[in-house]
Amino acid sequence: MQLSFKAWLQPTPIAVALGLLLGPAMGHAQNAPNSELVITGNPLGRDQSSLPVSAMGRQDLLERGQSTLGETLNGLPGVSSTYFGPNASRPIIRGLDGDRIRVLNNSASSLDASSLSYDHAVPLDVLSTERIEVLRGPAALQYGGSAVGGVVNVIDNRIPREAMTGVLGKAQVQAGTGNDERSVAGLVETGNDRWGLHVDGFDRRTGDVRVPVSLACDKTGETRYAHRICNSASQSRGGAFGASTFWDHGYLGASVNTYQSDYGTVAEDQVTIGMKTSRYALEGQVRQLPGGLESIKAHLSHTDYRHTEFDQGQAGTVFANQGQDLRVEARHRPLAGWQGVLGLQVESSRFSAEGTEAFAPFSRTHSQAVFVHEEQPTAWGQFSAGARWESVSVKSLGTPLLDRFVVGNRQFNPFSVALGTVYKLAADWSFSGHAGMTQRAPKDYELFANGPHLATHAWEIGHADLGLEKSNSLDLGLAWKSGPQRFNLTTYASRFVNYIGLMNSTAIQEGLPVQRYQGVKAQFQGLEASGRQRLWHTPSTLDLDWRADTVRATNDSTGEPLPRIAPLRVGASLVYGQGPWSSKLGADWHAAQNRVAAGSVATPAYTLVNASVSYRQKLDNTALTWFARIDNLTDQLAYSATSILTSTAFGKSPLPGRALKLGVQASF
Repeated sequence: MQLSFKAWLQPTPIAVALGLLLGPAMGHAQNAPNSELVITGNPLGRDQSSLPVSAMGRQDLLERGQSTLGETLNGLPGVSSTYFGPNASRPIIRGLDGDRIRVLNNSASSLDASSLSYDHAVPLDVLSTERIEVLRGPAALQYGGSAVGGVVNVIDNRIPREAMTGVLGKAQVQAGTGNDERSVAGLVETGNDRWGLHVDGFDRRTGDVRVPVSLACDKTGETRYAHRICNSASQSRGGAFGASTFWDHGYLGASVNTYQSDYGTVAEDQVTIGMKTSRYALEGQVRQLPGGLESIKAHLSHTDYRHTEFDQGQAGTVFANQGQDLRVEARHRPLAGWQGVLGLQVESSRFSAEGTEAFAPFSRTHSQAVFVHEEQPTAWGQFSAGARWESVSVKSLGTPLLDRFVVGNRQFNPFSVALGTVYKLAADWSFSGHAGMTQRAPKDYELFANGPHLATHAWEIGHADLGLEKSNSLDLGLAWKSGPQRFNLTTYASRFVNYIGLMNSTAIQEGLPVQRYQGVKAQFQGLEASGRQRLWHTPSTLDLDWRADTVRATNDSTGEPLPRIAPLRVGASLVYGQGPWSSKLGADWHAAQNRVAAGSVATPAYTLVNASVSYRQKLDNTALTWFARIDNLTDQLAYSATSILTSTAFGKSPLPGRALKLGVQASF
């Protein structure tokens, strides 16, 4: 989990629009050609060849960065998004979402409430991010049962981990037409071989998002029509200060950061959300220890999260979460050829929801876990193994002035184990296999919810007697790499003997359909593929990047499809580079999704075309990166099969229409 690089985001602006017409342009890419392959999600810092993982670094975040984490990652093989409009979108990995996807900040729990409801935004912005990693399947075991779908690790350098000399910095400005975006961000770092300081800040402002269809909007009591998603404007800002001290064999650092966002919910024309989170972190590492341990690393954080829903400017339901997370990893010296870490993780959170739309009670959740991750390099490849045991306590305290909630306490002891191998078939070919048995403790709302949840347009009821969610997973991969060319194919399957899902019923309560959390048998099967083919290499280069994925998810208890599953997706991009210029032109085809659960809406097929160009300029000690990007070049009208809005408010929030973004980043 060692951060081994300094990634500087790169952005966008103006003379570049001409370059967009001159060079072959750009769509979706998985990894920048020269991006580093050290994966911080692997506690041993191995490269990604042994893990089902994608990494988005410097150039990727510049070219693909969106205002939400889900939309930034959407399009990576196996990754889609919940898309509750342009302001709230969480990643979906291999058909799994919510608390089956673990969102981390610098490998530590983010402790927000974004998994509670689709309209809750993730309090992270790519403007202040250096790198994002996505771990899939059993490889994410070390982070617990809540990572059965995968892990998204958002990495920054707010706690400096390596000594630096002099002053380093970055400033970024960008603007967009599709949502009238105006964004600015910057950071400064300085230090020497004994100390380091970090300061950063950002501000992002957007208007209502343009779409290729006229939509009704009633913000003021008078209905108007426009080619805009009603109530989709937003304003986000944040910043951080961090400092570290270094010695010969380690470091100790601390940081404080804040994130605030005010945005419309898009499902309700007159409802806005004010969200604020503050995070305090302490991190340190001691290396080259005597005896059997090589190093010890620890991370402690405290998070205060608050989410207020305003109806016509009046404060309504307030969601709050306070929590602490402690993670300690001890790396041992090689033992009989095995290298690995032993770890301890302790989490505690206090959740509350006050107001007429509080659908979950006040609750307290405490968990303690111990885990081990081991790897053994061999002449033919590598073998890995891991296990994690947890003790989880979930307590419902009820809610003042509301008597509909069950008060109770549940105790769970999940245990998970995983095995993996990488076998070198030839110099350029390798085969990988990972198998895992994972158990997840139910969340507080899955156990004790009982109230109106307007994001799902339902009255949600928990099941206080739910047991552990249990699954068995297997993925097999084939990889080839020769110079800049590569090919990756992964197939996977997961079977749940107790999949906790929100299931429809025939009951009605206070005018809303009742949905109940139940444990059912379920299975997920899918395939992910990606590659790069070098078409020519002269003074300039031209590559063809391609990608494809599909997932099939079934409720085996009823034989019905599970809801909100992405359809078959196939995409390709031409990637051109010459000197300081790079450009791409790409298209992604999404098949029709007609295999939907009862109560869900089928979505038609669509194709999104994207283009971009960037130019790198060196001025004395400053490097400028200019870029331009056009999303949805053909202005295609499209609806997301993975969005709850497609079923609860169809037509109200299509995917964004054609949009041009221009910007520039200066690094010094």
